[in-house]
Amino acid sequence: MSVQVLHVTGARPNFPKAAPVIRALDRRGVEQRLVHTGQHYDERMSDVFFRQLDLPEPDVNLGVGSGSHAVQTAAIMTGLEALMLRERPRLLVVYGDVNSTLAGALVAAKLEIPFAHVEAGLRSFNRAMPEEINRLVTDRLADLLFATSPDAVAHLAAEGVDAGRIHFVGNPMIDTLLANLERLDVAHVRATVRLPERYMVATLHRPANVDDAGDAAELTKAVHAAADQLPIVMPVHPRGRATLAAAGMFDHPQVRVVNPLGYLEFLSLVRGASAVITDSGGVQEETTVLGVPCLTLRPDTERPVTISHGTNRLVGRADLAAEVRVALDSPRPAEPVTPPLWDGRAGGRIADVIIDFL
Repeated sequence: MSVQVLHVTGARPNFPKAAPVIRALDRRGVEQRLVHTGQHYDERMSDVFFRQLDLPEPDVNLGVGSGSHAVQTAAIMTGLEALMLRERPRLLVVYGDVNSTLAGALVAAKLEIPFAHVEAGLRSFNRAMPEEINRLVTDRLADLLFATSPDAVAHLAAEGVDAGRIHFVGNPMIDTLLANLERLDVAHVRATVRLPERYMVATLHRPANVDDAGDAAELTKAVHAAADQLPIVMPVHPRGRATLAAAGMFDHPQVRVVNPLGYLEFLSLVRGASAVITDSGGVQEETTVLGVPCLTLRPDTERPVTISHGTNRLVGRADLAAEVRVALDSPRPAEPVTPPLWDGRAGGRIADVIIDFL
């Protein structure tokens, strides 16, 4: 008999989204398999997440590694096609907006296998972002679209998606965060990285910030001006490391560079931070729930709910230092404002819809 549900993950942001869904389906007795495409293949970007989030070992690891968008997506599609022809799942589940997501969507559509998209409907309306293309194509083809926020539901409706395919379920990434709050050890990670009581975290890897030498130079100037105010610890993604190093990013005495961290270590670092500087999507969501000021170095965001219901602000490089000062000087709210349905139960809602579909 064919497997009921096949999950496709491939990159660091996918794993905390998938974990609550896999657990909820397991509790309901659904036969499932987990595929790791190997899009992120470094131990610190991948394997540590499986251990810390209590994810089952992947049944299949395609091991595609790095490459251009076309090379990487094609390699994932080739591996997934052979697997899905063999397994013939009743439903494929893809997560987020990475190349593994797009590859899974295309293969499933070509093989006429139904698939679900967890985190559907997010839009930055900036097609220069590769992730935006992945979102648009995946949502156009998906049979089940699981939205994390009301704006995502509205985007899908405006694009003509049948309302019966759209399900507002909340955010499974937040399920994972809330389930692990008691495991976050700020004091331990601060001592390990040798940080003072007050510090900031920066995580920057988007092509618009780090691929071009001129952009990297502007970014470096902005981050250094922020570091003049408070030490910054920067877990550096493999993407852009060489460009940032050439721009002198790591030469400032108050910029402390560390390798990518595990899930628990990174979230512990964020929880204890006075502010976070980022261009990541997931970090905007996590800081919202943790109540940590977040300054997003982008002109747009596909997660506006983190601005309307959270701590996130969009900033430009030229304004970063001034915005940091405002964030550091402003009192924090007694209780973070949480977006609707970010309550730790999204995985169960998704599982219920999937079981009804099956």
